[in-house]
Amino acid sequence: MPPPHAGLVAAGERRWSASGPCVRPRWSLAHGTARRFGTALPRLAPKPLRPPRPGGFAVACLDYRLSGEAVHPAQRDDVAAALAWLRRRAPEIGLDMGRTVLWGESAGGHLAALTALTQPAGTVLGCVAWYAPSNLTVFAEDVPDSSYSAHDGGTFEALMLGGAPAEAAGAARDASPVAHVTDQAPPFLLLHGTDDSLVPARQSVRLAEALTAAGCHPDLWLVEGGNHLWVGLSDAKVENCFSRTLQFATACVDAGGR
Repeated sequence: MPPPHAGLVAAGERRWSASGPCVRPRWSLAHGTARRFGTALPRLAPKPLRPPRPGGFAVACLDYRLSGEAVHPAQRDDVAAALAWLRRRAPEIGLDMGRTVLWGESAGGHLAALTALTQPAGTVLGCVAWYAPSNLTVFAEDVPDSSYSAHDGGTFEALMLGGAPAEAAGAARDASPVAHVTDQAPPFLLLHGTDDSLVPARQSVRLAEALTAAGCHPDLWLVEGGNHLWVGLSDAKVENCFSRTLQFATACVDAGGR
């Protein structure tokens, strides 16, 4: 029987699946779409993640309940439940859950980071978050034109929390990855466009600062000119974001496998 492979885990909505003919390291990928809509459909996987790539990783796209169905902490709990399901099924579907990296973009990056920081140490070997919120308690402060209000109950964050961040302060803090940072945090790769008009790049900086203060060594890469979803970047620069992500994941699972 081939040796187990590591994996990527990405967060999606309600379906859980893993791909790969042998026991592989795992990527877990969490989809974005503001926790309000969307699904982790295989056809949405970016080209660098499609077969035969990404270099020995099995990729699981995780679904979670959207904010119209349930509020925090349901989304985080669904990602944790998906990881537990994969651990139970690992021998059957050929996964090495001891070498798992979480990855998500936007709202999915928020859930990947939140899950990585609230699961027992060692559950995942690394976490990648692309243009993700990290501190919902001060999100409004980071929006440069003051177009976002912490008292607005109709924002995507408020819908996920069950109330405006200013009124649901406890939930906002609990849903913020920065509030759960300790010196036991796994390695983090944070990518964020400097021109992001939906999630300010300052949110990734805040998470990097919190990790650094805890004695961790996050890799923060601010992508010059990048808007949300990498709008405004050339294909080559977007490919570079994927390449950095895969290099980081490979380094995490190689270090964890020794």
